[in-house]
Amino acid sequence: MKTTNLQITGMHCASCATIINKSLTKAKGVKESNVNFSTNKATVLFDETQLSEEVIMKIIEDKGYKAMLSTGKDDFKKQELMQKEEIKGLRNKFILSLIFAIPAFIIGMVFMWLDIMVPYQDYILWFLATPIQFYVGWQFYKGTWAALKNKTANMDSLVALGTSAAYLFSVYAVLFKPELGQYFETSAILITLVIMGKLLEAIAKGKTSEAIKKLMGLSPKTATVIRKGKEIKIKIDDVVEGDIIIVKPGEKIPVDGNIVEGISSVDESMITGESMPVEKKKGDIVTGATINKHGSFRFKATKVGENTTLSRIVKLIEEAQGKKAPIQRFADVVSSYFVPVVIGISIITFLTWYFGFGKEIQFALITSVAVLVIACPCSLGLATPTAIMVGTGKGAKKGILIKGGDALETAHKLSSIIFDKTGTITKGVPEVTDIMPINIGSENKLLQLAASIEKNSEHPLAEAIVNKAKQEKLALKEPKAFKAIPGHGIKAKLNRIQYYFGNAKLMADNKINIKKLKAKIESLEEQGKTVMVISDKKKVQGIIAVADTIKETSKTAVNKLQDMKIFVYMITGDNKRTANAIAKQAGINHVFAEVLPEDKANYVKKLQKKGKVAMVGDGINDAPALAQADIGIAMGSGTDVAMETGNIVLMRNDLLDVPRSIKLSKLTMSKIRQNMFWALFYNTLGIPLAAGVLYPFTGWLLSPIIAGAAMAMSSVSVVSNSLLLKYKKL
Repeated sequence: MKTTNLQITGMHCASCATIINKSLTKAKGVKESNVNFSTNKATVLFDETQLSEEVIMKIIEDKGYKAMLSTGKDDFKKQELMQKEEIKGLRNKFILSLIFAIPAFIIGMVFMWLDIMVPYQDYILWFLATPIQFYVGWQFYKGTWAALKNKTANMDSLVALGTSAAYLFSVYAVLFKPELGQYFETSAILITLVIMGKLLEAIAKGKTSEAIKKLMGLSPKTATVIRKGKEIKIKIDDVVEGDIIIVKPGEKIPVDGNIVEGISSVDESMITGESMPVEKKKGDIVTGATINKHGSFRFKATKVGENTTLSRIVKLIEEAQGKKAPIQRFADVVSSYFVPVVIGISIITFLTWYFGFGKEIQFALITSVAVLVIACPCSLGLATPTAIMVGTGKGAKKGILIKGGDALETAHKLSSIIFDKTGTITKGVPEVTDIMPINIGSENKLLQLAASIEKNSEHPLAEAIVNKAKQEKLALKEPKAFKAIPGHGIKAKLNRIQYYFGNAKLMADNKINIKKLKAKIESLEEQGKTVMVISDKKKVQGIIAVADTIKETSKTAVNKLQDMKIFVYMITGDNKRTANAIAKQAGINHVFAEVLPEDKANYVKKLQKKGKVAMVGDGINDAPALAQADIGIAMGSGTDVAMETGNIVLMRNDLLDVPRSIKLSKLTMSKIRQNMFWALFYNTLGIPLAAGVLYPFTGWLLSPIIAGAAMAMSSVSVVSNSLLLKYKKL
C-alpha cells in the first residue's frame, strides 16, 4: 500500500471535494481517500499493484479538475499562490457584478416601488443582467455540469437553475409578452450575493497557509558552524547532522541538537508554550527555533531539515487539516433532493396543462416557469450565511472571534474539551504565592531581602519576586558579588553578609541544614509551587514559593462546561504532581501529564473516538492538536500560529468565553434550522400554487410576479429571523 498527496485546482465549493472523493473511493485499488476543500489537497491510500499515481490524477482530471503531485517543501508556496489568485478572481467578479447589480436593483425594484418608469427599462435591465448571468455566474454552470456528470445536484445547481429560469423567462417576456413582467434584477442580485459569500469563504480558507507560513518563518535563516577549525555562517538548509553550531545570547537555535559546551537558559515558549526559560548545560537537548537567552554555547546538530521538531509540527498540522472531512452544507444536502424534484414538478406542470388540459403553450410555460421562479434558492442560500454572519458578529463584540461557519456548526456537538495548562488555565506568568519568614522579623523583611539579592537577576522567578516587592513598595538594596549558579540558584552579598537563595541542592552544597523545613517544602511542592530557600552562612532566613497561578475564571468556566455535560481534560508537559495540583484548583478530574509537544494531537485523536473534541491552547506546541481537534480554540494572548490554526480565538483570554462560544453555536444552529424551515416552507407551499392546483376550482393562478414576491418574502423572513440572534444573551 502507498500513500500519495495531491494538490488539486479547480474546486470552488465543498461539493467539488465530495465529487472527487466519491470518484476516488470507487476506483479499484483505492483503500482510502480524503479530499480537503479548505487546503485544496487530497490524500489517497492505494494499492500500487492495481493502479498508479498517474491513473489517480487522470480520475480527478476526468471530473473537470486538475491534480499534481505534492512535492512537500514548495506546496505551501503553490497553495498560497493559488489562494491569492482565487481571491483576486472572486474579488474582481464581485466588483464587476456589483457595478451592474446596483443600478439593476434601483431600476427594477426601488423605482418600481416608487412607481417611477424609466424609458426602455426592460431592455436596460436585460443589458445589466446579461454579463452577471453569463460571465460572473459562469462558475455556477460549470459546477452544475460537474454535478450532473456525477448524477447529483448542489448549491451551484440551485443558483444556475433559479437564475436561468428568471433570466430566460424575462427574455421571453420582454420579447413577446411585456405584460408578464421581468425578473432580470432578481437573477443579478442573487448571483452578486452568492459571489460575495464565495469571496468571504476564500479569504477564510487563506488562514491555513498563513499559519504554516508563520511556523516556517520561525526558523532562523542562517547558522554559525565550525568547519575545518573556523567559524563560518551558512544557510540553514546547508546544515548537516554532526555539525558543531555556535549560539550566542539572543540568537535563535537553528536546528535540534545536544549541547557539547557551555551553559545557558533557553526560551522554549514558542515550541512548548511554557513561560519559564529552561536551564541548559552540557548533554542537554536544544530545539530549533527556540531562543537562547543568556550565555553562549556550542551544540552538535542531531536533527536537520524535515526531521526537526518545528518541521514535524508543521507536518502534523498539515496532516490534521488534510484529514478533516469537508463540511457538506445542509443546503447542499437539501438541494440534492430538492432540485430534481423541482425540475420534475416543472416538467410535469408544463405537460399536464399543455397536453392534459389542452391549454395554450403560453399558459403552460407561465405555470412551469412560476414553479422554477418560486423554487429559486434566494432564501435557501441565505438561510445559513445570514445566521452565521449575525452569530460571528455577536461573538466578535464579546471578544470571541469565530473564523467561519464550520466552527459554529460543530461547537454545539462537543462531548469533550482539552485545556492546555500554561497560559490557558493558568496565567502563564510566575507569581509569588507564599512568603514564610523563619529567622527574620516579618514577611516584608524577607521579601525585601530576597528581592534585593535577586535585583540583578534576569531569571523569571527572580522577576516575580522583584515585582512583588515593587507592589509592596519596598526599597531594594544593591547586592555585591552576585553569582548565578545554573540549576541551583544564586549567591550574593548584602551589607557584607553572604546569602544563598535557591533550591535544596544549593543549601546542601553550602552545608545549610534544612531538615526541619522538609515537610513545609514538600507540602508547597505538592501544590505545584517552586520553593526557594534563603539563608546566610549560619541559618535559614525563610522560604518563598513561586507558582504559575490559575486564572480567576478558570474554575467557573470548567464548572459551566461540566454543567453542559461536557467532559473536561487538562494536558501539559509538566510532571504529574504539578499537573494534578493545578487540575485540582481548576476542578478538573481528568489529566494528561508529561505529554511531549508532538504527542498532544494523539490524545485528541483518542478522545475523538468517543465524540467531537475541542482543544483550547495558546502555544505553538498546541497547534497540531488545535488542527486535529474538531474545534480548535486559541487564546488571544497566545502565539500567532496557535491563533491562526484555531477555529475560534478568545481575544479576552477569558475561559468563560469557551462555554459562551458553545452557547453561541447552539443559538446559531437553532436559527439556521428555523431559517431552513421558513426557506422551504415558502417553496413547498408556493410550488403547488405556482403549478396551478387551485386553478380548476378557483380560477386563481400564481403568476411568476407573485412567485417572485413570495420568493422575496421568504428571503426577508430568513434575514429578519437571523437578526433576532443579536438580542440573545450569551
